[in-house]
Amino acid sequence: MSQTWIILGATSTIARSFARLASDSGDGVLLAGRDIADMQATASDCAARGAPLAEVIAFDARDAASFSAILKRASDIDGTLSVAVFVGSMPTQDAMDADPSLIAGTVTDNFTGPAIFLTMIAPILEARGNGTVVGVGSVAGDRGRIGNYIYGAAKAGFHTYLSGLRNRMGRKGVHVMTVKPGTVDTAMTWGMEKLPFLAQPEKIAADILRGANGQKNILYTPLIWWPVMTVIRLIPERIFKKLQV
Repeated sequence: MSQTWIILGATSTIARSFARLASDSGDGVLLAGRDIADMQATASDCAARGAPLAEVIAFDARDAASFSAILKRASDIDGTLSVAVFVGSMPTQDAMDADPSLIAGTVTDNFTGPAIFLTMIAPILEARGNGTVVGVGSVAGDRGRIGNYIYGAAKAGFHTYLSGLRNRMGRKGVHVMTVKPGTVDTAMTWGMEKLPFLAQPEKIAADILRGANGQKNILYTPLIWWPVMTVIRLIPERIFKKLQV
């Protein structure tokens, strides 16, 4: 049975790599995002790689009115339907401290917007009884750190949402995977200093597709972040609050 991925935030560097790899595997892609011209270029590449469906559609996490057209198109697609969420934004903590109005958009991009969309599409996936939902969070959501705790809080909320969605949808044959990448060489991190274990987006995308095919529940990528975050989570709060991590 053919599979089509709805890829939200399809203009992100990791999402582009994921779309190409999915196309190489013979999957279709419905690329959803704000920059139509950018996505059309990716769609052409995906079609050349063998994707049986390679389309673009407008999506804005901050505009729920944009969701209905995707839901309608999803209902018309035959075969297995899966969703991968790469949506996100990351203003610096300093910027949000100086301008708290940035917080609402950060939370919408990283948590509430994707959560609303997934809640709306969940009945469509459950009715088919198959498919996968991939939600890309961040290791920043594992513990509040001084340098990015608002962004981390949004990702933590998304992690918890995905955990509940996994509990719900797994009973209907739909698998939900939470992805926790570390630092990745993308536009989000350009210009930042002291980024440990910096990974290339192609590596992250390959790990995500492999994890989805293997029905992993939670994926740290690169894998080094699993022991690193395990240690960070275990540090007592009285010590952690004094650390610059």
